Amino acid sequence: MKIAFQMDPIGDVDINADSSFRLAEEAQARGHELFFYSPDHLAYQEGRITARGHDLRVQRVQGEHAQLGHAREVDLAGFDVIWLRQDPPFDMHYITSTHLLDRLTPEVLVVNDPFWVRNYPEKLLVLDFPDLTPPTSIARDLTTIKAFKEKHGDIILKPLYGNGGAGVFRLDANDLNLSSLYELFTGFSREPLIVQKFLPAVSKGDKRVILVDGEPVGAINRVPAAGETRSNMHVGGRPEKIGLTARDQEICAAIGPLLKEKGQIFVGIDVIGDYLTEINVTSPTGIQELERFDGVNIAGKIWEAIEARRA
Repeated sequence: MKIAFQMDPIGDVDINADSSFRLAEEAQARGHELFFYSPDHLAYQEGRITARGHDLRVQRVQGEHAQLGHAREVDLAGFDVIWLRQDPPFDMHYITSTHLLDRLTPEVLVVNDPFWVRNYPEKLLVLDFPDLTPPTSIARDLTTIKAFKEKHGDIILKPLYGNGGAGVFRLDANDLNLSSLYELFTGFSREPLIVQKFLPAVSKGDKRVILVDGEPVGAINRVPAAGETRSNMHVGGRPEKIGLTARDQEICAAIGPLLKEKGQIFVGIDVIGDYLTEINVTSPTGIQELERFDGVNIAGKIWEAIEARRA
């Protein structure tokens, strides 16, 4: 198959951690042709969806891991699969790219399905499953946020469309910084904030469970660094081997059929204790860590699901 990756600059990735690199590596091993372009070079041109990018070959040599051909423009309708893999923020730039890629479906398989990526951003899709999630509020109104904190005492405050642990604050019952943080966030963004009741179980880790076509294939535990609330690996979280609990299986059984139906082939959910906190569909990570811990070819499972849909 002809495979295109829409992603951030591939020359900058860590080949031992990046999930997009691992997906490209596995696709190449399966005999597929690879093409790379950045979302800045996606375009609509008089009825065609085009991209300016490079033919791609990958190898597991950091610094020489991406061998790029000469820049050329392609018609994306000629590809079999397009990976939507740029990192958030989930802003209008991101949303516009999903609208353009929408125009290629269903003839071209876009992973994850851009219509539902647009309509199911990670911190909003969980609202469909209130029985699985901690108490949550989404608001831009300070009075509403203050009332939530008054009710629950110890809270997490974060941008609604952020990623990688950026801008995540814990405010306990004695913290007096809510108004200042509110002024900070609303001073540079018109987006709402999301607040959730703080879950003390995060000290034992924030579990990333990977689902392929709606089925769980394993998990890693991300343990916060000393003195940190955030467990994201971008900010020093330590990955650990861990299995799936009965509660994890229950959560996956509840959300899996919807993910499969809506074409969300590669999804990473976040579970703290017994609670689902995020359903990551935009650019989930964790493949390489899980493969090392469990000795399973997760990238292969993802490509098997894609190849089955293209059969």
